[in-house]
Amino acid sequence: MNKSDNYLISSQKENDRCSPWSWIPTLYFAEGLPYVVVMMVAVVMYMEMGMADTEIALYTSWLGLPWVIKPLWSPFVDLIKTKRWWILSMQSLLGAAFAGVAFTVNTIFWFQGTMFFFFLMAFSSATHDIAADGFYMLDLDSHEQSWFVGIRNTFYRIAVIFGQGVLVWLAGQLQYVFPNSKAFTWSLIFFGLSAMFVALWLYHRFAMPRPIDRTNEGLTIRNVLRGLWQMLSSFFNKVPVKQVVVVLLFLLLYRLPEAMLTKMATTFLLRPIEDGGLGLTKEAFGFSYGTVGLIGLLLGGIFGGMLASRDGLKRWLWPFVCAITLPDIVYVYLSYVQPDNLLLISICLFIEQFGYGLGFTALTLYMLYYSMGDFKTSHYAICTGLSYLGLMLPGMVSGWIKDAVGYRHFFIIVMILCVITFAVTAFIKIDPEFGKKQL
Repeated sequence: MNKSDNYLISSQKENDRCSPWSWIPTLYFAEGLPYVVVMMVAVVMYMEMGMADTEIALYTSWLGLPWVIKPLWSPFVDLIKTKRWWILSMQSLLGAAFAGVAFTVNTIFWFQGTMFFFFLMAFSSATHDIAADGFYMLDLDSHEQSWFVGIRNTFYRIAVIFGQGVLVWLAGQLQYVFPNSKAFTWSLIFFGLSAMFVALWLYHRFAMPRPIDRTNEGLTIRNVLRGLWQMLSSFFNKVPVKQVVVVLLFLLLYRLPEAMLTKMATTFLLRPIEDGGLGLTKEAFGFSYGTVGLIGLLLGGIFGGMLASRDGLKRWLWPFVCAITLPDIVYVYLSYVQPDNLLLISICLFIEQFGYGLGFTALTLYMLYYSMGDFKTSHYAICTGLSYLGLMLPGMVSGWIKDAVGYRHFFIIVMILCVITFAVTAFIKIDPEFGKKQL
C-alpha cells in the first residue's frame, strides 16, 4: 500500500466521523425523555386519575427498578452486537411502549395496562442508556467527553423539562378541548410520544457514526458468564476496599436530597393551596419548568461542562456540590410563603435548575472517571444503576413522609439531608488532571 492509499484511507476515516453535535443532543434527549415520562409525567397522570401522593411515590418509584438492576444485563450490550444496534433497537421498542400506554390509559384496566407498558418502557430505556453511554465513551476521547458532558446533560435535562413542562402544559390545553376526558387527553399525548420516537429512530439510523465496535459472533453462555464475573470483579478491584465503600456511598447518596424532591416537587407545584401546594395551572407549570427552568438548566449544564473541561473536575467539585444542594432551599421558602406571583416562582425554579445543571456535572464526570479502563460501558452502567438506586429507595417513601409531616416540614427535612451529600463527597479521590484538555 503506497502513501497515496494511506492518505485516502485516513481522509475517508476522518470524513466518516460525524460531528458529535449531529447526534449527542438528540441521543441524550432520547435517553432522557422515557425516564422523565416514566418517573415524572406518570406522577402527574396518576395524580389526575385520583391517586394519593403515598401511592404515586410508591408505584412510580418501583418503575425505577430497571435502571437500578441494568448492570445485570449490561455485559450483553457490551458483548452482543454493537452499541449502535442496541440504541436503534431500543428506540423502536420505546416507540411501541409509548403506543401501548396510549391504547390502555382509556380502558377499565388503565392502571394495570399503563403500569405494564411503563415497565416495558423503563426496561427499554435502561438498556438504551447502557448503549448510549457506551457509544459516547467509544466515539469520544477524554477531553471531548469532558467538553460534551455539559451538552449531553443539558439535552437530557431538556427532555426532563419537556416532559414536565411542555407535555403537562399540552395535556392541560387538550383538556380544554376535551373537557371531562382526562384519560383520552393523556392517550393523545402518548400517541404523540410514540410518533416522536419513531422519528428519532429514523434520524439516528442516518446521523449516528459507525465507530469500531465488536460484535462477538459465536458468543457462548459460558463466555457471557465469564465476562459478567470479570466485569463485576474488576469494578470492585479498581481501588482498595475502603475506597470502594466510599465510591458506593457517593453514588448512592450524592443525590439524596433530589431523590426526596423529585416526585414531591411536582405534586407541590400542582396541588391546591389548601393542600399545602402552590396550585399552579398546567399552563403556569409549563411556563415555569418549560421556559424559565430550561434557561437555568442550559446555563448551568453548559457552564459546568466548560469549567470542568478547562480546570478539571477536582478543581470545581465543591462548588458543584454546593450548587446541587443549597438551591433546594427555594422549596422551603415557597412552601411557607405560597406566593401566587408566577415570576417569583419562576425565579426560584430558575435558581434550583441552574444549580442542578452545575451539580449533576460532578456526578456524571465522576462516573466516567471511575469507569475508565476495561468494561467501561458496563462499569458506567453499574455506576448509574447505583445512582438510580439512590433515587429509587428514598423516592418510595417520600410521599409517605410528605403526607405525614406536610410540605413545609418535608422540605426542611430535604435541606437537612444535604449534609449527607457533603459528607460522602469529602472522601472521594479524583485525579486533578481528569477532564483537562491535553496540550
